[in-house]
Amino acid sequence: MYTYVSEEEKLRHPYYKIMELSDDKLQFELKSWTREDLIDWLVWNDRNGVYRDEDSISEFNNILGKDEAISIITRHIQE
Repeated sequence: MYTYVSEEEKLRHPYYKIMELSDDKLQFELKSWTREDLIDWLVWNDRNGVYRDEDSISEFNNILGKDEAISIITRHIQE
């Protein structure tokens, strides 16, 4: 189910705000986030993904690292 989000709502929500940043500013911003914040964004953006530790351990026998999370977020935003 798709829910329309107005431009005004996007400007208020921090998860949408990062999508408007330039590549350099995006990298700087994401590096300041905790690993848990990065995972929360990934779960918010892709509800079917496997990002939470318990799911990742069960599925892949490891957890998502901070650098890999930043890489995935960057890729999602650039697509």
